[in-house]
Amino acid sequence: MRTINATVFVSLDGVMQAPGGPQEDPTGGFQHEGWAAPHFDEAVGGVMGKLFERPFDLLLGRRTYDIFAAHWPYAKDDPIGPLFDGVTKFVATHEPESLTWQNTTWLGEDVPASLRALKRSDGPDLLIQGSSQLIQQLLAHDLIDRFQLIVMPTVLGSGKKLFGSGTLPAALKLTDSLITPKGVIVASYERDGEVETGDFGLENPSEAELERRRGLAEMERKLKSA
Repeated sequence: MRTINATVFVSLDGVMQAPGGPQEDPTGGFQHEGWAAPHFDEAVGGVMGKLFERPFDLLLGRRTYDIFAAHWPYAKDDPIGPLFDGVTKFVATHEPESLTWQNTTWLGEDVPASLRALKRSDGPDLLIQGSSQLIQQLLAHDLIDRFQLIVMPTVLGSGKKLFGSGTLPAALKLTDSLITPKGVIVASYERDGEVETGDFGLENPSEAELERRRGLAEMERKLKSA
């Protein structure tokens, strides 16, 4: 059995778009490409180095595949280059004939079904890098087992969010954490069942609270009938 693990650079307001540098992903008029780079230090480098110590296959969306394929095969002096060359890259794309990077495999037309089959198979865990659109598919089908969030002390205001509107509710548990000298928070989470809820209210609600609830219910009724 394999797990699907997402390691994501993310801003404090949840944006994951184009952390690495200019022209990485300017779609939607995004103007802050490279926002993670100033916060990358030896501690963050150590986190990434540890991430790649264990066997893994890469799981990539098409845009991230294109970014990686245009960079890593040519980064011969960086040990990540030969490493990424050698691992299997599973890619979600509508144009499988254009996947030319060695050891690349198309996920097929039905990505969630393909990933469920991969998770049942033998082999190394599947590591997501970038791939914001693919992550939305996986979140909507509850396919991500572990998150490692590298949270930069930056607020971006706009851009592609990690947790989009189609995310299924889920409880998570913190399994590891680190704060770097530059204020980067590295937090690892695993799935931990369903969302639990509680109640901080009075055991016997006040009449003012009951009236507030009736007002909300009436507002919802009007919105639905509009």
